Amino acid sequence: MFEVLAFVYENYWGGDSCPELPALQRKLTAVGFDSHEVVQALLWLEDLKSAARGRHRLPLDPAKPGAMDAAPPNRGTVPWPASAPSMRIFTASEQNRLGLAGWGFVTFLASIGALPDDRMELVMERAMATSGNPISMEDLKLVVLMVYWSLGEQPDALLFDELCDNRLVRLAN
Repeated sequence: MFEVLAFVYENYWGGDSCPELPALQRKLTAVGFDSHEVVQALLWLEDLKSAARGRHRLPLDPAKPGAMDAAPPNRGTVPWPASAPSMRIFTASEQNRLGLAGWGFVTFLASIGALPDDRMELVMERAMATSGNPISMEDLKLVVLMVYWSLGEQPDALLFDELCDNRLVRLAN
């Protein structure tokens, strides 16, 4: 499944150029991916699309009078005013799925502000929808990239470099 997701990300990273699911399924099968892997990846993508649509924040400026009233109904969540910092507690099954390295990576991204709460929840939801205990670091990085992709965003350059870096094949200078 992750090879299919990587192919989709690499070829349709703009998001706008990605064909609808039936056309994408035909294309992926024609490229040579296993039909079971394609279906599994497309179901995962469809669930990501639904989850992202439900969690995407509206670009509202609460300082403007009436800004909150202008929000169209049922279009994402409106951010709550900032309060005391919160702490995300990972369940035992989430910890097992992420493994120690993945858990450290996700908490690191959250601590530097690269993975805000809403994106963290999307990453966790989509990581839990994968197979494998624990999920590999490369697959987890792809999940993070796909979350940004589904929201029509691109991570900043340093984060993008970290997400695309494969330390297993890197040569030391």
